[in-house]
Amino acid sequence: MPSISRRQFNLALAGAATTTLFAQTPDDISTLTLTEASARIRSGAVTSLQLVEACLTRIQIYNPKLNAFITVLAEQARTQARLLDTELKSGKSRGPLHGIPIALKDNIDTAGIRTTAASAVFDDRIPKEDATVAQRLKAAGAVIIGKANLHEFAMGGTSATSYFGPVRNPWALDRAAGGSSGGSAAATSTRLCFGALGTDTGGSIRTPSSYCSVVGLKPTYGLVPIRGIVPLTLSLDHCGPIARSVEDAALLLNHLAGYDKLDITSVEHSKEDYVEQMARPIAGLRLGIPRAPFFDWVDPDIAKAVEEAITLLSKLTKSTHDVNLPSVSDIGLNGETYAYHEEYFTKTPNRYMIPTRRALQNGGNAKAGEYVRSRWKLELLRRTIDDSFSDFDLVVLPTRRHTPRLIEAAIKREDDEKPKNPEMENTQPFDYYGIPAISIPCGFTAEGLPIGLTIAGPHFAEGKVLALARAYQRATEWHNRQPPIKPDTAVPKLAAVDDQFK
Repeated sequence: MPSISRRQFNLALAGAATTTLFAQTPDDISTLTLTEASARIRSGAVTSLQLVEACLTRIQIYNPKLNAFITVLAEQARTQARLLDTELKSGKSRGPLHGIPIALKDNIDTAGIRTTAASAVFDDRIPKEDATVAQRLKAAGAVIIGKANLHEFAMGGTSATSYFGPVRNPWALDRAAGGSSGGSAAATSTRLCFGALGTDTGGSIRTPSSYCSVVGLKPTYGLVPIRGIVPLTLSLDHCGPIARSVEDAALLLNHLAGYDKLDITSVEHSKEDYVEQMARPIAGLRLGIPRAPFFDWVDPDIAKAVEEAITLLSKLTKSTHDVNLPSVSDIGLNGETYAYHEEYFTKTPNRYMIPTRRALQNGGNAKAGEYVRSRWKLELLRRTIDDSFSDFDLVVLPTRRHTPRLIEAAIKREDDEKPKNPEMENTQPFDYYGIPAISIPCGFTAEGLPIGLTIAGPHFAEGKVLALARAYQRATEWHNRQPPIKPDTAVPKLAAVDDQFK
């Protein structure tokens, strides 16, 4: 596929926005949760093709505003939906995901379909095989509706740095959607798909889920295979679902989890039914609140919403008390990131965007001894982290301490020659711990920006995490709110984006 310039890409989006500005939104089934859509397909009330067409209609209207997708697989999705509808009519059902449109982050390989990782380096890369998670979704009957935009090579928390332009937040189009799985979260929030896959190395599932008011689950390290996913830092990389509800996340996890012998990160774990586990009682759970440092310098609106959530959860569970979790500040694995990119970076460094290029240059300076010592510390941390949960079962904390940045500010900050460390203080430790963590909607700021609540537990505690998240969801209504974006919503111009394309 021939490459296009970033400026050409923006002009194409602008033209598409003009032609679809006054298109009518479907009335409809696109607002169903994945779980609800699944039930309707199985009852015969709707078809997979109808779900696909509903999503494609919304994509045509809203993707020019959000830039959530790099590739939309319209005809392929229609063909796949027709096949699955035929199977269902003949009595063959592949399970709850049969006929459900799902998006994949564009660092997840799809056979015969361009997978770019949002970089010019891979603008014409077409994998020969599906990633393990893509194989599993297809086998379960999911329809791949498109490949979602992301922060270039997943190396940032805003999704503002992308060869295909920044992802916009559906709750405020001048704001970042979060990263690096920004497109997956924005698409799910705006009902362009019924769920999506993201990856998480420093918070890349949970941050955009928090910023876009959806549910994002980072499972236990190794529970979901990452073979066939463009790596960021293999020792920290996770893959998991982004969904409209906790039930949807559990249902997706059921089909994603499982051992893959050819994946060196994969771990063997007894099969669990996470939908069933989600229904377990929570009255006996003891909650830990890791005040320091996770509550330091939290925005007032976020602090208020999280404290209200903790008060509610304390009434549903056995006990709540302040706890401490280990620091990860002395573990550095940058050399591992550079190891994957060394060949590409040596040959075509200028095809990387400036912030990514700078990060790789810094990683290339890592010393082998420093990396090995950090890897030893990581192994010990993961072997001992469950000991921290000796007198409590789960922890509860703000997903992010601050609301999403303006895209202009994010781009300028990332292009700065001396950028500050990414604000991943509340999310990144859980990637190092390798334990399950979920972000769920828990309120909005005075400006109408979403707030996320994180629930995390020890290794393979997905059942408990999902159960508490579901109980909170059932006691509140935050997850039912939809972004204010409309077909005639104006898209603010971003001067910093034009500067990127010069």
